[in-house]
Amino acid sequence: MNNYQIKVLAAILMLVDHVGAIFFPTVGIFRVIGRFSFPLFIVLLVDGEQYTHNFRQYCLRLLVLGIASQPIFGLLFPLSGWNILFTLLLGLFCLRLVRLFPRWQLLIWVLGSILAQVLSLEYGAYGLVAIALIHSLRTSIIWLAGWIALHLGLLIFIPNFSNLQFLTVLAPLLLRFANHQPGKKARWFYLFYPLHLLILWLLSNSWL
Repeated sequence: MNNYQIKVLAAILMLVDHVGAIFFPTVGIFRVIGRFSFPLFIVLLVDGEQYTHNFRQYCLRLLVLGIASQPIFGLLFPLSGWNILFTLLLGLFCLRLVRLFPRWQLLIWVLGSILAQVLSLEYGAYGLVAIALIHSLRTSIIWLAGWIALHLGLLIFIPNFSNLQFLTVLAPLLLRFANHQPGKKARWFYLFYPLHLLILWLLSNSWL
């Protein structure tokens, strides 16, 4: 899959996740399927940081859309902290710092994970660890062991979170299909996030 196709799939999976959370909270399959959207967003973030021609503009886009999305996100998911665009923004900063200071990458990811948890960003420390791992994605036993260990750790220490998240341990099977080619332009992609939240909020008020 090229990056355009990954964007389409990530948007669909995210929509499935949010539809399940809002309209069918007792039907777990929606949320389980939707969990695979985040690893796809990470692949796009890693490629975006590497190939962007304007890093500041990339950061600004995430920041502005994150701020615009937060009021609606807070209404739909009042206990979820700051939305995923802020998690991606922090991950983007960490990716760039790792590129600039590779010797300090472990410290950068540790501090980023702590910050994500302290600021109550969506996915918290898990989100930054997942970004770090997918950034260094390798088809090796060591990498797979790290990915599996991350999700087993969730299962042991945060079972409520892991009930939905654990099957993401299978995400490497999906990520193997990424060819990291840009594909068609998708200027709609990040706008899709606040717009779909707004539509779901309007529908949820009609639904209720």
